[in-house]
Parts: sequence; structure tokens; C-alpha cells
Amino acid sequence: MDIGLMVEGQNGLTWERWSHILALAEELKFPSVFRSDHYFIGTHKQSLEAYMSFVVAAQETSTIRFGPLVTPLTFRSPVDIGRMAAQIDEFSGGRFVMGLGAGWHEPEHLAYGIRFPPIRERFDRLDEGINVIQALWSEGPASYKGKYYEVRDVDCLPKPTPGGAPILIGGAGEKRTLALVAKYATEWNCVNLGPEAYAHKKEVLERPCEAIGRDPATIKRSMMVFGLMGPNKQTLHDVTQRFKDSNPANQSTSIEEFQARSRDRGMIVGQTEEVVDRLGQLAELGLEEVEFEHLNYDSDEGPRYLASDIAPKVAGL
Repeated sequence: MDIGLMVEGQNGLTWERWSHILALAEELKFPSVFRSDHYFIGTHKQSLEAYMSFVVAAQETSTIRFGPLVTPLTFRSPVDIGRMAAQIDEFSGGRFVMGLGAGWHEPEHLAYGIRFPPIRERFDRLDEGINVIQALWSEGPASYKGKYYEVRDVDCLPKPTPGGAPILIGGAGEKRTLALVAKYATEWNCVNLGPEAYAHKKEVLERPCEAIGRDPATIKRSMMVFGLMGPNKQTLHDVTQRFKDSNPANQSTSIEEFQARSRDRGMIVGQTEEVVDRLGQLAELGLEEVEFEHLNYDSDEGPRYLASDIAPKVAGL
């Protein structure tokens, strides 16, 4: 199992800290750094444009794979997404991962005047949008006509590296998401699932794969996880306290109660042995990579702990 980093770009991320995190990730030999593609969640904070930050990642790193977890099709047209992704992938030497989703956070759409379609339409647009992106990346001229999107005789240049950037689809919805994973995805990413829930979703994914004759083993499995972790009780307490206090609604909640609630939500909570045990259970179910949230941009302690205490212990799983 590999351990990567996840950065919430809407939570006050600055250019200086983004460059620092990228350099730190390569120094610590993380295989990946992903980031969110949101304008804000909750409070408006400094929020770096995702695709501009990916250009920085392409230029300032040489080993990590990177991309959005995930880009909603509601923010930009699939033509814009496909063109930017192709060029970033080429620029990075094939390290870009095209993470896509249907979109879920209505408040930022309302705030910025972006239409937020009903859920059925959002998933229909995701399906069509992937077809548009694949058409742009294919040998031109290429065309595609759907209900929402159409391209005619396009030859989008430059192309991504041979084979195109891998398409990652995020989510675990059983009605539409997992069927789209089976149909299009090189990689499936879900969020904060415990072993029992993950085993169930894995079983559900096998059904659409079987229906179209795809071997589920051809889909890379990854998970984004919020972790409250540390090498000892005091560090675990401090990490939990800081995360708990980031939301004023949690002020009256005890540390113990907050940790219990976090576990119930699928977060990984505990000292090193407990973290490694949980990752081992997920690895046995076929999970290949976990991207842990980098919760405190002003400190390198979290990434260094993951690199020194967690990654070596799960590398052989």
C-alpha cells in the first residue's frame, strides 16, 4: 500500500505553502499529492485555482503524480478541462491524474452564480463530459454529440502523453458513480470508508464491471482519508484538539466524544499501531493507496510522521 497526501486548496492555501508542500512531498518520497477543486467550503478563505496550481506542480516536481480529487463538471466545460489536462500531463511527463466527479457542494455554485443542475443531470453531464475529454485526447479529428455537449472534428493539440492521463472517478454512489467507474475509470477513489463499508462498495462495483465484461482488477483502488493520528497519546490529543476546534460547532464536544464520532464517520483515529492495523484491513480488501489529508499547512509534522512511521509499515501490504 502507498501513502499519499491530500490538500484542501480552499482552506487558506498560499502559493508559498503549496510550493513548500510539493517540495516536502518529494523529499519524503510520497508517490502522490492531490488537492481539492473547490472555491470555498464553509468560510471563504484564500483558494488557489486548481489548474494553475497543477502547472506549478508540473514545473516544480519530478516524481509525484498529482491532480484533483476531484474536479466537478459543473465548474468548467469538459473542453476546458480536457485541454488543460492534456497540456499539464504533457508538461509533467505523464504524471497528471484526471480526477472527475459530478459535483456536490451547492453553496459555492450559488455564491458564484454557477448553475447547479439536479443530480440526474449532473451525472449525465459527467458521463458525456468524459466522452468529450476522451475525444479531445484521441487522434484527431474527433467528434462527439450528446444531449449537453458536442465537439465537431476537433484535433486538440498538444495531446497528453501516450495513452492519455489516467481518469480517476471519485465517489461511492451505488446508482451512478460505480457504474461510471466500471465504464471509464483507470482509478476509483472513495472517501473515509471503514473496512466493512469498503468491502460492500467493492462488491457493488463488481456488478457493473461484470455487466460490461471488465475485470475489476484493472481498476486502481485509492481512498482519501481524514486521519487523527500520532505516535503517542499527547500528539493524538493535540491533533484532535486542533481539528475539533477548527469548527465552532464542536467547542462543547469532548476530545473522546469527537474521536468516537470521527471513527463512526470512517476517519482513521489512533496511535501508530491502530492506524497500521486499519490500513492493513483495507489493504486485504484490495485498497492500493491512501491519501491522507494534510490538516495543518503551517507544520510539516503530519507529513513527516506519515513518511517515517506509517508508510514503511504498510509498504509491503
